Amino acid sequence: MLTLLSPAKKLDFSETNILSQFSQCDFLDKSQILVDKTREMSLSELKTLMKISDKLAETNSERYKNWTTPFTKENAKQAILTFKGDTYVGLNAENFSGKEFKYAQDHFRILSGLYGLLRPLDLIQPYRLEMGTKLENPNGRDLYKFWGDEITKKLNDTLRGHATKVILNCASVEYFKSVNNNTLDATIVSPVFKDIKNGEAKIISFFAKKARGMMARFVIQNRIDRPDDILTFDEAGYSYCQSQSTSGKPVFIRGEA
Repeated sequence: MLTLLSPAKKLDFSETNILSQFSQCDFLDKSQILVDKTREMSLSELKTLMKISDKLAETNSERYKNWTTPFTKENAKQAILTFKGDTYVGLNAENFSGKEFKYAQDHFRILSGLYGLLRPLDLIQPYRLEMGTKLENPNGRDLYKFWGDEITKKLNDTLRGHATKVILNCASVEYFKSVNNNTLDATIVSPVFKDIKNGEAKIISFFAKKARGMMARFVIQNRIDRPDDILTFDEAGYSYCQSQSTSGKPVFIRGEA
């Protein structure tokens, strides 16, 4: 079973590094194509493409100018320790043990607009390129066309070594659209997290993002490799709700505070 997460816009490239092990992304050659495309763009074009402020356009223009291979621990950092934001607060990878990092490397992946598919320990350099970005490229008009079936093929290759052919989808809709469900050789399970508000169970984005990270942490820490075993998830007050669930979309609800 592989757990999938989206990346985060917020990045932490501080020099504090709790881990010596690292790996290299499988798609750096393809990432270079996208970097070269962004380098051709003016600040105004970058601002419009990414729907960002002037300041962020300048920041990301510099990021792409400085993007260089090979990636080393001196110019890059492991993905799982770099991404921040609500989901990664829930994941809390900074407190993983060595064994948990090792398990995550084999059972956890991060979808990325620039890097395609990342293992936790893959080194990355600073970037911002959301999967839904409509960036003209050799394969089409957006990043979904650019990645095509590459991400799905890599997931299939990885799952061949797993006893349970399941994708635990904790990624956003935007990012999971990069996976071709028609050619994915796996069962997809997409947990849903709801909070009671004014007496009604609703998906509240802020809490749901954090819960997806907590679910990924729960799976990694408990070495879960069967989808039925995630039903015992009870972090932060969430509990499985059988009446609202299906086999492909187990629902977890937290009571009103």
